[in-house]
Amino acid sequence: MKGIITVLILALLLGCKDSHKNETSKNEVKEAEKDSVEVPGIKNLEDQLKKDGYQTFSYKDGDTTYLMQQYYVVFLKSGPNRSQDSTEAAELQEKHLAHLSRLYNEGYTSLTGPMGDDGKIRGIVVFNTPTQKEADSLARLDPMVKAGRLEVEVHPWWVAKGGKLN
Repeated sequence: MKGIITVLILALLLGCKDSHKNETSKNEVKEAEKDSVEVPGIKNLEDQLKKDGYQTFSYKDGDTTYLMQQYYVVFLKSGPNRSQDSTEAAELQEKHLAHLSRLYNEGYTSLTGPMGDDGKIRGIVVFNTPTQKEADSLARLDPMVKAGRLEVEVHPWWVAKGGKLN
């Protein structure tokens, strides 16, 4: 339970923070967020993201230009091997949380958190990577996935840069 609370707090504190790996792009995102009407800033960011291999497009709605980027939502689902004893499960959970923290700190993920019920989907991770293959590969490095306790399902997801959770 303590681990779930830690992940929830981490998700709430860090969830809205942009975690793009390219420092120049981080600064450009901040500028674009200040004034989303500033099309040249958005155009520069879009060009940089495309150069880095990300899928993007922009569109105008009234006076505002939105830059959309493709992220990858990973559903962590109950895996076929959930028979670990409580000690082994606790060790896997600790390694799982360390893996997720590392991915966030290295800029590969933007949002991470467990589900609030005991269903088949155990958690969600939003990856900020150029390709679905990279998101899938990083998700499969999770010790819980390697142990078969969790399975990975990856879906592309389009989101406006600078958006936030309310």
